Amino acid sequence: MPLNAGAEAGYGSVPGAGLPGGEGASETDPLLAPDSVYEWQPMNKQQLQAVAGGSGWKAVRCYLVLLFWLAWIAMLAVAVAIVVVSPKPVPTSLRWWQKCLFYHIKPEMSPDMQAERSEGINEACERLPYLRSLGVGALILQGAFHVNASPENLTENLETKAQVQHLLAESKKSDLRVVLDICEVNLPGQSEMFRNLNTSSNCSATDVLRFWLDEGVAGFVICDTDPAYSVETLLEWRGVFEEFSTPQDERILLLRQTLDVLHPLNVSTQSNGTLVNVVLKTILPKSQQVLSSEEVAEAIETKLQTWQEDVWISWTVGGEVSEELKRLVLVLMMTLPGSPAFKYKEMEQTLDEKHSDVALFSTLSHSKSREEALLFGSLSFLPFNTTTNFSSSSLSNSSDSSPPILAFLRSSGCVQFLVLLNVWPEPQSLDPSWAASLPEKGVYVASTGMNHMGSTSLYSVKLLPYEALVIKLFRPGGYS
Repeated sequence: MPLNAGAEAGYGSVPGAGLPGGEGASETDPLLAPDSVYEWQPMNKQQLQAVAGGSGWKAVRCYLVLLFWLAWIAMLAVAVAIVVVSPKPVPTSLRWWQKCLFYHIKPEMSPDMQAERSEGINEACERLPYLRSLGVGALILQGAFHVNASPENLTENLETKAQVQHLLAESKKSDLRVVLDICEVNLPGQSEMFRNLNTSSNCSATDVLRFWLDEGVAGFVICDTDPAYSVETLLEWRGVFEEFSTPQDERILLLRQTLDVLHPLNVSTQSNGTLVNVVLKTILPKSQQVLSSEEVAEAIETKLQTWQEDVWISWTVGGEVSEELKRLVLVLMMTLPGSPAFKYKEMEQTLDEKHSDVALFSTLSHSKSREEALLFGSLSFLPFNTTTNFSSSSLSNSSDSSPPILAFLRSSGCVQFLVLLNVWPEPQSLDPSWAASLPEKGVYVASTGMNHMGSTSLYSVKLLPYEALVIKLFRPGGYS
């Protein structure tokens, strides 16, 4: 066969219907048709306008525009309704005595009727600016009037009047309020505070209250065992207080609780005030001897577990504690809900001797004054490292178990303060897995030794013997 026979016979060609080459096309011809065969052109402006101008497209566009505006108006209406219906956040407004730190003073009154300013009063007045710089807001003056004095042997009132007036004048200069302690004074009879006040000889208790309130006294302290602690008397006194009270300068009545159970005054008044503004309560049981760690722990745990917010509390220490626990109790009082009240004996060493004690007190007082969580936040008891309540009996029965770290949480909104108390002579490690809902991170606010600074993790917290820590918790990205 000749070599070109295939060509003559048609080999090498791919004829087929619809292919570009058709019959007789060669191998060099492209398999795909050129663009000119399938030429496509987009619609021009006139063609688009003709199609878009149809009734169908106009209706679709109108429906879409109407649906958009209806959805927008509906979302706006829902947003406005949520703003109107939602309760508006009302800032908590505290009275001055709720934000105040009380300090008991008991200066020696001069028996000399010619001396208007005794040495004890002068010494107390010299310390007023320093007390104010530490955050003290009010003084509770004790010992100005003789306890249980009878009308027959009252002889000290004239000089007492002059000395108290001098203290009131000096306290006003330092922006400090003064509250008179008349607990266990012979009320409502004619005791020494009722005599020689330029009033009639048969002056009543309300006359004396008006006299001292007019002199600038911010309030009075009575005991729950006084005859004045009754509905009838306190209603009369409340009327006198309202005569001298203003929204910025309210006159108050403090009640010192001496009994185990406080007798309530179940009475509703038409005024905004209450019969008793503040109840002075002790944290520790009264004792002539120094309380042991077990007694201190049990008393603190009882107070934390039975805490009720139905009355405003002003805490005092009450019992005697060891030197190692004094700072711990200080931290406890400054971080509990309510207004702390310190006695001059408890503050004497703190304010005079150690710089770290002064730094601790100043840090706690200023933190309490500006942090809402420490002022009016809720309290939650958190017994770390334990599943049962701890007491002295459980310690003796179970020597292998680790004593608990007493702790509580102060919360207000997103801000939380964790207070940890180790009342034991052994170091303690925190087990935050017990309270998994707590944030892991925090920053130190104060400690009994003032030796902790900066941020920390709860998993690395270790408490030294007799140490207390205050940690402000925060979540990542949410610290304030």
